[in-house]
Parts: sequence; C-alpha cells; structure tokens
Amino acid sequence: MQGMRRLGLTGAPGSGKTTIAEVLREGGFDILTVESLASENECIDAEDPRDGARPIDIVKLKTILVEAWADPPKKMTIVDGHLSHLLPVGGVIVLRCDPEILRDRLVSRDYSESKVDSNVEWEFIGGAWNEYNPNIPWTEFETSKNSPVSIVELIRSWISDGFKHDAPDTAIDWVEGGTGDV
Repeated sequence: MQGMRRLGLTGAPGSGKTTIAEVLREGGFDILTVESLASENECIDAEDPRDGARPIDIVKLKTILVEAWADPPKKMTIVDGHLSHLLPVGGVIVLRCDPEILRDRLVSRDYSESKVDSNVEWEFIGGAWNEYNPNIPWTEFETSKNSPVSIVELIRSWISDGFKHDAPDTAIDWVEGGTGDV
C-alpha cells in the first residue's frame, strides 16, 4: 500500500470499531487507540463515577500529535476510537449501525439508560459527520448486517482505490430510513 497513513476509525460505541480494528490488525495494520494515546500523553482524566467514562482532552492530544506525527507511519495505521476523527489523521472511516441494533448492543454491555440513549441519539443524527473535515478523505460503512471481514474488504478497497472521498450528504440517514447497502 502506497502512501502510508494514520486513519481514524470512528463511530458510536457498539458500532464495531474494535472488532474491525482487530481484523485489520490480523491483516497487517498497526492499531492505536485514542484512549492509549491520551494516556501516554497525559491527556486523560480519572474515571467519572457517573458514567464510567474517562474524559479526554482532545485539543491537547491533537496538539501533541500534530508534532509527533509529522512524518507518515511506516505501516498503514488505524486509530480506533469515537474521537479519532478529531485527531491529525490522514483519513476517516466512519462505522454506522442501525440505532435499534446499536441500542441492543449497548444494553448488553450494561450501559446506563442515559448512556445508551445518548449514544443511540449520536448515531441517529450522524455523529462524526457533524464534525466532518473536508480536507481529508472520509468514508462510511454500515455494520448492522455486514460481517467484520466484509467491512475490512471494503476498507481495503477504499484504500486501494485512492481514498475516494464521501461527503456528508451521501451519509446514511436513519431519519430517512438508512441505507444498509454498504
């Protein structure tokens, strides 16, 4: 693969980021997580007892990584995390999941009702697309009914095809009934 890059793998919790990242790791990609990067760079707070989250200072982390990542990586690298699209990455992969399927996945993780609701709402309104950066390539894949292996094949095709750029107006729209095609 020419032009090695760091790619953000973003989407709501439960959309399949970590599963897809593991399949990509098995296929030779390097994998980083937003949480580990934040921890290594002292950009993460203690766990919030209300929801179990560890708040990340994403502005500070981005500032640190802009300098640290001045050179391209030696291997294609995936940055796994729902804030990865806010980091200095060379492309963004947005994973989407049908809100009802996502709700079931988050409930099975024993998330609180408010945490389930806020994450399902984030997915419903397009989440990461609301923070779209037109200066780097973005694409999305629907994970509700597609296997991780098939999603990874589509990601590899996107990379091989030169990171063809999707736009927010082509994104899955759950209000209009979603697409489920890809």
